[in-house]
Amino acid sequence: MLLPAKTLCRRRLLMSDQTVLIVDDEKNIRLTLSLALEALNIAADTASTGEEALKKLSEKTYKLMLLDLKLPGMDGLEVLRRVAERYPALKVIIMTAYGSIEVAVEAMKTGAVDFLQKPLDPDVVNRVVRRVLQAPPESPPVWKYEYYLDIAKQSITAGDFDVARVYAQKAIFLEYQRPEAYNILGGICEAKMDR
Repeated sequence: MLLPAKTLCRRRLLMSDQTVLIVDDEKNIRLTLSLALEALNIAADTASTGEEALKKLSEKTYKLMLLDLKLPGMDGLEVLRRVAERYPALKVIIMTAYGSIEVAVEAMKTGAVDFLQKPLDPDVVNRVVRRVLQAPPESPPVWKYEYYLDIAKQSITAGDFDVARVYAQKAIFLEYQRPEAYNILGGICEAKMDR
């Protein structure tokens, strides 16, 4: 689908001043994420260690950091703690293949605004990055349970059950004792079976 030139210009203006720091020890993930962000006209720098990321943060201002939790040397949670102390305005999305409820909750409490489960889906990455970068500063933190439920419901309405499932799971990671996200997951399973 081709977008009108006016829409494209507006999107470029929205994203062109955004610079993202990608921190992952795997070169292929850094490259994949850089290319996915480039499609949104978002500049990206990369770092392969926590120490390198902190050095880059001291030299340049970033709007967002995509941070892997499993890094050599200083791990992602320690990087997140230092970022929260030194750069409180920086939004951080954590990425992990080793996610547990406890680690995700700790990262969110430490200051992460969202998290992505590996293997990464470029479409989901683009949606999450766009949503985080476009959120006004005065808006409530995007990691709240209700926020994830709203995204899951909107995704179901749009027929995007995979995205709905991801956000229902994120809500469960935050507040596993609440039933709403489980109900959404059940509805998604039923809808997929009816296809």
